[in-house]
Amino acid sequence: MALPPIDSGYATRLRHGYRSGRDTIGRSDGNVRAQSWGRAIINRGRMVLGLVGLMWVIEVIDTVVLGRSLNAIGIHPRDVGRAWQIPLAPFLHGDFGHLISNTGPLLWLGAMVSVWGVGEFLLVTAGITVFGGAGTWLIGRDAVHQGGSLLALGFFGYLVARGAVERRVIAVALAILTVYWYGYAAWSVLPAVPRVSWESHLSGMLAGAAMGYLRARVTRTRA
Repeated sequence: MALPPIDSGYATRLRHGYRSGRDTIGRSDGNVRAQSWGRAIINRGRMVLGLVGLMWVIEVIDTVVLGRSLNAIGIHPRDVGRAWQIPLAPFLHGDFGHLISNTGPLLWLGAMVSVWGVGEFLLVTAGITVFGGAGTWLIGRDAVHQGGSLLALGFFGYLVARGAVERRVIAVALAILTVYWYGYAAWSVLPAVPRVSWESHLSGMLAGAAMGYLRARVTRTRA
């Protein structure tokens, strides 16, 4: 049986329609990827802002409502009875000046850590809080150690160590930016200023560096 003649106009429209559909699909996929990246950036930004914002809320309440009574809470070296306060220490500050000095580094370094994802940011923050706090508890002077600098130096150590071990472009770039912007912070791990807790700075940096090393090894193994 003879087939009916092909409508060349229909065939042309079919080809154009296919290409148009393909282009539409391509644009749709691009929009989906852009929206996905946008949501990821927003979620990570919220996480970092939420962390620092929590510190500000606590400080306002402590100053306005509690009369700075939270200044007595923090890391009390080798005091077993008050070891439960270790996880609270990074979120407490002696005054607004102390908090202001930590806000910038926490925002920038926290944002760079969050490049690896919300889950990674939470894991690194928890690890630095616990292990950096435990290190301060072991080696610290007889005083109350508190402040977000433990986390800031921990983020510093994490970013530098991860860049040195993982050696992917993004990891190395973040490490270079970290050293360029906050390399001066490494000096704060030395016992130079009496009222600065160099013990928490050192412990936080070492805890962060350990986290960066371990996470980089996991990433390289998977690759």
